[in-house]
Amino acid sequence: MKKIVREENNNTSEFWFNWLTRQLNSYEAFKDFASGQNPEDVAESFVAMHSLGISDIFDKFDQEDKETLDQFQKLTECEWHVFRILKKQLELRNKVTFVDFKKRKK
Repeated sequence: MKKIVREENNNTSEFWFNWLTRQLNSYEAFKDFASGQNPEDVAESFVAMHSLGISDIFDKFDQEDKETLDQFQKLTECEWHVFRILKKQLELRNKVTFVDFKKRKK
C-alpha cells in the first residue's frame, strides 16, 4: 500500500489519506459505541461531521485517487476479515475441552 501512495506524482493521494487518518484517529468512536450506536451509524456520523473537508478533498480527486481509495477499501475489508477469523478461532479455542485419556475412572 505504501508503494501505491508514494508513487503518486502529485501526492494528492498521500494528502487526503493523511488527512483522513488524522481525523479518524482523533474521532472518539468508542464513545458512540458505548452509547449503543453500531459501526455504520458511527461512520455516518463521522462523514456528516467532516462533510466540508471531504467535499474539499473530492473536488481535487482524479482517477488515480479513486483507484487508491479502492485499494485502501480492499485492504480495510481484508483487515476486517482477518479480525473476524481471529475472533472465530479464539471462540473455538475457548470451547475446546481437553480430556486426559490416560486417567481411568475407578
